[in-house]
Amino acid sequence: MPSQVSDMMEPLRGVRDGYLISLNLGTPPQVIQVYMDTGSDLTWVPCGNLSFVCMDCDDYRNNRLMPTFSPSASSSSLRDLCGSSFCLDIHSSENSIDPCTIAGCSLTTLLKATCPRPCPSFAYTYGGGGVVTGTLSRDTLRVHGISSTPDNVVTREIPKFCFGCIGSTYREPIGIAGFGRGSLSLPSQLGFLQKGFSHCFLPFKYANNPNISSPLIVGDVAISSKENLQFTPMLKSPMYPNNYYIGLEAITIGNASAITQMPLSLREFDAQGNGGMLIDSGTTYTHLPEPLYSNLLSLLHSVISYPRAKEMETKTSFDLCYVVPYTINTLTKPDDLFPSITFHFLNNVSLVLPQGNHFYAMGAPANSTVVKCLLFQAMDDEDYGPAGVFGSFQQQNVEVVYDLEKERIGFQPMDCASAAASQGLHKK
Repeated sequence: MPSQVSDMMEPLRGVRDGYLISLNLGTPPQVIQVYMDTGSDLTWVPCGNLSFVCMDCDDYRNNRLMPTFSPSASSSSLRDLCGSSFCLDIHSSENSIDPCTIAGCSLTTLLKATCPRPCPSFAYTYGGGGVVTGTLSRDTLRVHGISSTPDNVVTREIPKFCFGCIGSTYREPIGIAGFGRGSLSLPSQLGFLQKGFSHCFLPFKYANNPNISSPLIVGDVAISSKENLQFTPMLKSPMYPNNYYIGLEAITIGNASAITQMPLSLREFDAQGNGGMLIDSGTTYTHLPEPLYSNLLSLLHSVISYPRAKEMETKTSFDLCYVVPYTINTLTKPDDLFPSITFHFLNNVSLVLPQGNHFYAMGAPANSTVVKCLLFQAMDDEDYGPAGVFGSFQQQNVEVVYDLEKERIGFQPMDCASAAASQGLHKK
């Protein structure tokens, strides 16, 4: 059964392609930093000091950020059993005795559900093509609870928290905390699936700054007193019921008219369950389907008069880059150089993307100019799965509230660094 914990608050730290949460696992505690991912359920950590292998992870070869978890150094570490509901879930099995059969249990113990063998190894795949393989472990997880008095943060212990102990991966160098709606997810195991959570992602300029973090709040506090936010309904995908989907109705550029010909697929599902806009903290940039993506580029290009930076487009694989003036002593804020982009979601929710969430500087200024690119991308041509993805880069400086009780997601632009400072999350 889920462990019931009162509200919890954990600091999130920005890195170049996502946001990290620290997991405090084992006895004595080992601290492992992992991505916070609303697009998956499994929480996993790299296991084994020298034995952890990541294939096709050249970008991270010199990344000493991540320690690995050592189950042998924890007195409370257990392997999950083949008969557990989590083992059934990770093996996506309809038949409750499948995992124990694979584990080699005798028919007698299968029928009595008494087989003591561990859950067999598994492979878990991600939408972006990543794969992780390992075993299911259980150990004590410590989280920071919020108590009624300010500044009084209490540590709560969750015994037998279930997570993946991962020995090898393909393109997944860093562990992940799954915040989806499946039984394995972190909010689910802590008993928060009927409540919710909220986050306020720090802007990209704070990436890799160890002194500044922003709060991830889980529980009643995350969803109470939030009526000032605009809420759009969560859509339920028949194909991926554990993911969070919202409906995108329109996009407006500046004060101009909205982009015409918005595909219906961004706000509803077909008979197979394809469609909808996935809101995913584990995807960095927002992805839009064609021809909508090309229409957005054309419309932006028609209202922006700066010279195109074609070399940067070739070099970065972003499709719209400009050389813009850069002066320190300017009355014009550098962000006013570009028209605003507004996303219109179902239920009349309009989110003007905070400045810096669409065009972003690709390097240091030179000769009083800087190159800025639009950090959106086109969806792959595949027709299955979500029609679009609302990524973490476009969620910076926005309070995002996942109200699981009322099945809705709320948005409110906010200075996340100031909000974090008011909650005492900056190191002095």
